[in-house]
Amino acid sequence: MPPTLSGVTPLHRLRALPSEPAALHGRAAADLRFIRDTIERSAAFTAVPGKGGVGMGAIGCAGAALASTRATPGEWLLVWLTTAVVAASLGTLAMWPKARAAGKPIGARFVGGLCPPLLAGAALTLALWRADATAALPAVWLALYGTGLLAAGLFSEALVRVLGASFLALGVLAAAAPAGLGDLLMALGFGGLHLGFGAAIWRRNGG
Repeated sequence: MPPTLSGVTPLHRLRALPSEPAALHGRAAADLRFIRDTIERSAAFTAVPGKGGVGMGAIGCAGAALASTRATPGEWLLVWLTTAVVAASLGTLAMWPKARAAGKPIGARFVGGLCPPLLAGAALTLALWRADATAALPAVWLALYGTGLLAAGLFSEALVRVLGASFLALGVLAAAAPAGLGDLLMALGFGGLHLGFGAAIWRRNGG
């Protein structure tokens, strides 16, 4: 309706205006609920395997015991690389059924946070091996694995972040400790920490 000759908008049009702000408010509330639910789903990834963590810890302890008896750096490195492959395979296999049972696929952000530090660790392993500096590997492995867990833990439960911080602390300690303590510190990390935190996750979240 055009304005009146006096330039004053009719009263019935003024009364109709509040409906649009109310609709905007409803859409904003719905958008906020959607954002909140999305954040909660991405942060609630609880498919970290408790049983798998315990198994990885047992493998880590066995690997540390065997590696400490090797006579050459090459044999030592082979034992630890084999231990890492077996433990990682077990952890991955244990994660799939738990994620499927919970109806939550393994989060791309979780994997994306964990993988880059592990790839960096693989590259540094090759570089330090070529430089005949394998004594530095325990510090590198512990610190980078802890960094990966801290990054992945941003999209998982708090226990994963605490586990990552614990590994990182052991890595810093390994960098300052005598080289002869490397296997012991890795036994504490890849063995003991996995056992303890795996059992805690198993109790809290099952599986």
